Amino acid sequence: MMNKNRIATLLVTTLACLPMAALAGDPEAGAQKSLVCGACHGVDGNSINPEWPNLAGQHETYIVQQLKLFKEGVRNNVIMMPNAMLLTDEDMADLAAYFSRQQPAGLEADPSNAEAGRRIYLAGDPARSLPACIACHGPQGKGNGPARYPALRAQHSLYTYLQLRAYASGERVPAGNDMMQTIASKMTDEEMRAVASYLQGLR
Repeated sequence: MMNKNRIATLLVTTLACLPMAALAGDPEAGAQKSLVCGACHGVDGNSINPEWPNLAGQHETYIVQQLKLFKEGVRNNVIMMPNAMLLTDEDMADLAAYFSRQQPAGLEADPSNAEAGRRIYLAGDPARSLPACIACHGPQGKGNGPARYPALRAQHSLYTYLQLRAYASGERVPAGNDMMQTIASKMTDEEMRAVASYLQGLR
């Protein structure tokens, strides 16, 4: 019998392989619909709570994908799941169109560990088969929209750190494959904090 993590992995793999709806979002409509989202993520997509992610400048495809995962119950969050349940595909597309057009602000990196984070982000650690983050998320942390690799620049360091921990523990199941679980599981807690710090200051 497959365990719950295996079942969840198969489900997100199936979801990720499905074609994205060719629904063009309306950013003006998204601005109106974002009022509820703004309570946590900020009216312009820049959250004031470091445990909640910034959405400003995030790829439309990634935002839609994650909303669908919350709606399907694959991503488990007591706040996001009930809110996502109320959204139609059109709502998701509109919200994604709005937030993707906002300018990420964010805080600066912690100088005590940002350099260590920069080294891991750019080069990884070949001795441990730890790949460089830059390969998927790009030199400026802007990610890759078509591949649904999220933008990470200017993201709250605490949020990024918590997500890396969730990947490493298996609490968060990545969409499409287990790459992030494998990568995060190779990182020490100190390395997770360092990379998260570096990304917070990246623009």
